[in-house]
Amino acid sequence: MAFGALKMASASQLISRLPAIASIRASVLSPLVEQIDRRSGKTDLLLASHGLLRSQLEDPYAMIPMARYIAIFEEAALITGEPSLGARLGTLFKPSDIGPIGVLFSISGTIRAGFERLAKYVNTVQSATSSGVFEENGNLVWSYKLEDTRMWPRRQDSEFSVAASCQLVRSCFAKSWKPIEVHFEHLAPRDRTILERIFRCPLVFGETANRIIVSGEDAARVYRHEDAALAAVLERHVADLGGNTDHAETTAEQVRTLIGIYLGHKPITLPALAEELRISARTLQRRLSEEGTSLRDLVRETRQAIAAKQSKAHVQKSRIAEVLGYADSTVLWRAQKGWRGDGSDG
Repeated sequence: MAFGALKMASASQLISRLPAIASIRASVLSPLVEQIDRRSGKTDLLLASHGLLRSQLEDPYAMIPMARYIAIFEEAALITGEPSLGARLGTLFKPSDIGPIGVLFSISGTIRAGFERLAKYVNTVQSATSSGVFEENGNLVWSYKLEDTRMWPRRQDSEFSVAASCQLVRSCFAKSWKPIEVHFEHLAPRDRTILERIFRCPLVFGETANRIIVSGEDAARVYRHEDAALAAVLERHVADLGGNTDHAETTAEQVRTLIGIYLGHKPITLPALAEELRISARTLQRRLSEEGTSLRDLVRETRQAIAAKQSKAHVQKSRIAEVLGYADSTVLWRAQKGWRGDGSDG
């Protein structure tokens, strides 16, 4: 895809926290359990095989390892014989399913405000997740991605999260709304029929993150006047819920978040990221050096991980180059030689 200039999101709209064990609230598995219960008697066996009990799902504050959640979701799609299970479940999503975050989304005056809040508070529901909001060619882009590339495949979570977010917009703002475009980090499935019916827009696969592109006009339209007092109470409550999982991010973690969201969409430079983080380029460079890394190293690591994943899936070199922000496959080839050799990034 060809993209124009970007306006980077403010740091408050970007969240990426990496605790020792990435986790998610156990209650999010409840819709999956209902589906498996309806189609087979294997629910408890499936949960037990991943070290979980059904009773754990009844505690709204219980957390489970993200890797188990991802694996269970993928296995559930196989058990039910429904490849697009995640996307279909996303269409049933309600604001109340994510508690006060969903209520905050529902009282937002604009779609933009709703997505900004979703990005800001996603880590109160699950950790080790990058979510951001930025402008591109006058449109709004919401980005979502799990940080750990080892959690793969994760098609069901990606399609569920994007479909659920679209459903939030349709239920809270306009039932007939549709995005300009939707991006997924996984490769295109053999049959896209159900996904095309759900999203009602062009779909792009094999991207660096999952994204929803909203027209600038739709994003800015005022649907309601917000209750500022109610919003403040809800935001305080959400912040309190996330307090026990919060920790001080390293500069490298913050930079990785920005790289993951913008890679392939905008040249990533020290001055641009420093401005985003509200520090000088010199200070950013020094802090990364103190943490034993550099912007060049972090960009290379991200590109290497994505390139390895897509090469393993036999994606064409030209497509990998496009996704990673290289001019063509020749430039990508030169960069890969540098990765294997002296560590330079072409």
